[in-house]
Amino acid sequence: MTTRRTSLAAFAGFAATPWIARRAAAQEGEFPARNLRMIVPFAPGGASDIIGRLILPQLQAALGRSMIIDNRPGATGNIGMEAGARAAPDGYTMVLGNAGSTVINPSVFTGLSWSPLRDLGAVTLVAETPNIVVVNSALPVTNIRELVDYARARPGVLNYGSAGSASQNRLEMEIFARQQQMQVVNIPYRGGAGPAVTDLMAGHVSMMFVTLPSVVAQLRGREIRALAVTTAERFPGLPDVPTLKEQGYPQNVSSSWQGMFVPMATPAPIVARLHRALVTTLRDEAVQRRLIEAGAVAAPSASPAAFSEFVTAEFHRWAAAVREVGVTPD
Repeated sequence: MTTRRTSLAAFAGFAATPWIARRAAAQEGEFPARNLRMIVPFAPGGASDIIGRLILPQLQAALGRSMIIDNRPGATGNIGMEAGARAAPDGYTMVLGNAGSTVINPSVFTGLSWSPLRDLGAVTLVAETPNIVVVNSALPVTNIRELVDYARARPGVLNYGSAGSASQNRLEMEIFARQQQMQVVNIPYRGGAGPAVTDLMAGHVSMMFVTLPSVVAQLRGREIRALAVTTAERFPGLPDVPTLKEQGYPQNVSSSWQGMFVPMATPAPIVARLHRALVTTLRDEAVQRRLIEAGAVAAPSASPAAFSEFVTAEFHRWAAAVREVGVTPD
């Protein structure tokens, strides 16, 4: 009897396998059957919003459906990231997270109801964005050494804008200030880099580490001054701006990134469909050109699994940085 039951169970499992495969194929074939939504966890004007809107037209074409951008600013990106993690796992809601909102926040904010490794399914890396050191145009400095000397001579006088306590740019500034023995004051902003950049131009903020797409227009209009990019090499769109490494600060090489996620339980065939559409979008020459013009570089992942591995590594990297700096929520 046991043998018969085992055989029947094995037969049932074997018979179910083609059905599961057909159902998975059907899910992928039917998707998307209606319009989609991309959550951006920051206000309009920041790097995530800029990149999301830049890729939107081509992504809609690749999916054959319209898509809206749903800005959900607040709590350093936590509000939007939670909304993305708690959305229905059907592929119709994606969230465009960045390094700060996705892998840094969980190490800073205790008691979050979501985790990037538990609740978010990785689709693909979208873009890598250089970070850049910028100052208000009235500040009498033209390079990093001059900035360091100016700040050291005025302890506690200069401030810097950040997209909140957990942002990557806040960590970069805190680490740099500690290394260079600068006493500067953090001014956190809700809604991402956009509001901070506005105050930087107005002179309410002295300086910032900021993702490049957030300030490209202002740099072109000479409304603020660029001192350095944080990447190992100069950014092709700003060939005249030297790197921190070139100016004698090789320990501060870093970059930001934007990546697309879905709720963790989203079926694999749908994730694969979204991945293909995003890769098609990011390989489009016009999109790549527009990204460079905006201050970013297209960087699609080879697979959702590859992006998942990247996110896990980034999570542990920035958790160590948070412990080193001792960042707490503002």
